[in-house]
Amino acid sequence: MHWRDILHLTGSAILAHRVRSLLTGLGVAVGIASVVLLTAIGAGVQRFIVDEFTQFGTNLIAVSPGKTETFGISGALISNVRPLSLDDAEALRELPQVRAVVPFVQGNAEVEAAGLSRRTSVFGTGAAIPEVWQIRPALGRFLPDDEPRRARSFAVLGSKLRQELFGSRSPLGERIRIGGETYRIIGTMQSKGQMLGFDLDDTVYIPIGRAMAMFNRDSLMEVDVLYHAGTDADMLADRIRARLLARHGSEDFTIVTQDQMIEVLGSVLDILTMAVAAVGAISLLVGGIGILTIMIISVNERTTEIGLLRALGARRRQVIALFLGEAVALALLGGAVGIALGAGSAWLVAALIPGLPAQVSWDYALLAMTIAILTGLLAGVMPAARAVGLDPVEALRAE
Repeated sequence: MHWRDILHLTGSAILAHRVRSLLTGLGVAVGIASVVLLTAIGAGVQRFIVDEFTQFGTNLIAVSPGKTETFGISGALISNVRPLSLDDAEALRELPQVRAVVPFVQGNAEVEAAGLSRRTSVFGTGAAIPEVWQIRPALGRFLPDDEPRRARSFAVLGSKLRQELFGSRSPLGERIRIGGETYRIIGTMQSKGQMLGFDLDDTVYIPIGRAMAMFNRDSLMEVDVLYHAGTDADMLADRIRARLLARHGSEDFTIVTQDQMIEVLGSVLDILTMAVAAVGAISLLVGGIGILTIMIISVNERTTEIGLLRALGARRRQVIALFLGEAVALALLGGAVGIALGAGSAWLVAALIPGLPAQVSWDYALLAMTIAILTGLLAGVMPAARAVGLDPVEALRAE
């Protein structure tokens, strides 16, 4: 029996039971489609979060008070030996390779203007915010580079806060009360959108010294350091650590480079993507069981055919190839349909939810297809072994 005869018999067996073959292949297709879609969503979430973290620009190092071994939690929430002060921020500004430094505190206060009031976020910052955070004034200018402890009472509004309080008219020069103190508006910012659920447009920027007094803080929440392109971030982080150690006497602060944040976040999201892929792979297992069931039924139905083939001189490996080929063909057909369904679903998700750039991870798709083929092989082994184990004479006598 030639290989083309084996292929012909395999195709004939599949076409002879179209509905059964369709349902069997559909089980594999659902499994692969699940893997492709879930990993595409996982990759989209990863890209979305990385974009969120880098929307303030790159080449950033964050310094926060308090020593912690994990990332993503503000050190300001942890009690520390010595506050991270404005003098510390000025000392970091003097380091080589540093372009700009932004000291930062945040709070919440009532903002009143033109007979309206709104409780919103208040950011206490320095003059370098536009350069460091990559956010520009849409109207007027940002806070001037005053000495922090004697800064003038100027304020800059986020785009949403401006719209809520002043509508379409210009707020420049208007007086505004923040936490009971009067400020003069000198600018409004371009829309920046949200970052991880925080609305950056519904906020007001005031000088860092005044914000620390308003919220009764003696420590900064964070100092963002912008460094020149091409600078070794780890080397600069070591210099920042040495400078602060000399000032504090102990490492009661945490330094995190943007690369470290993205790396840690990427590791977490990679594990999440693998987890959702494993969930989808369970459907592949179910599809494999379906192939196994159908192949056992096929052996029972084709006992006479197997006996005839063996009586006509078909070798054991040819009979094995016949049943393994049928199992793999079902897995391949189901896999191809599954990849098409998964990729189409990922495209639909990306179209319906523009903020979630779902991307097909072809590595996972290829892995899923490989698993489907292996599943087909494994599912066909036992029925094929049973088929070649039949006695040709007894098989020919079977009804």
